Amino acid sequence: MTIADIQAEARALVDADSTSYTNSDLLRRENAAYEEVVGWILGADGLWQFDDTNYSSFPIATTALVAGQKDYTFNSAHLEIEGVSVLKADGIWSKLIPIDDQNQIGVGPAEFLKTDALPIYYDKQGRSLVLYPAPASGDVTLAAGLKVFFKRTADLFTSGQVTTGTKEPGFASPYHVILAYMSALPYAQSYKKDRVPFINLKIQELKKGILEHYGRREQDRRKRFTMSGINPR
Repeated sequence: MTIADIQAEARALVDADSTSYTNSDLLRRENAAYEEVVGWILGADGLWQFDDTNYSSFPIATTALVAGQKDYTFNSAHLEIEGVSVLKADGIWSKLIPIDDQNQIGVGPAEFLKTDALPIYYDKQGRSLVLYPAPASGDVTLAAGLKVFFKRTADLFTSGQVTTGTKEPGFASPYHVILAYMSALPYAQSYKKDRVPFINLKIQELKKGILEHYGRREQDRRKRFTMSGINPR
């Protein structure tokens, strides 16, 4: 369904029009619903990683390394960090190991691998990545030398796209209509209370379908548990 279809369906569900349910109100609620649906999908998705199909680039960010600098800020749109790599001086990417400096390194962070060298570990602290050790210019390529793989939220609709009316949500098309039901619900709760139970039921049915769809996309992989540890130096 296109955004125009979704908006028409949302209004039809509650007998509204563009005057009683304005474009701006409907867009705000559609985008809130869109982010919520993508949140469900990210939680359900397995090894086959979900990314909104409207994005034109892969969910990979690259930035420069700074010699001697441990702390690097990442964009708040990066909902979950999937992996971090640094570019070695020989041009080969080296995957870093995630750690928790409160529980795993066994010493004060300032004392852990404090000599600049090739980074081995990274820790997530708020909106920052902290590398251990800090990079040394002789061991890494500084220019575009830090690569972050991440999960991100939906590519939200804009008012211009509402006017054009052709953009579709970036998840499986059989479930696009859930955005109509989810954005119709707040209006129904205020003006069409008798329709709330039906709309709620339909949302739960569609949510179940979404979770089942994205939860079974890795059936060709056998799940197994692995264990690893860190040897502090």
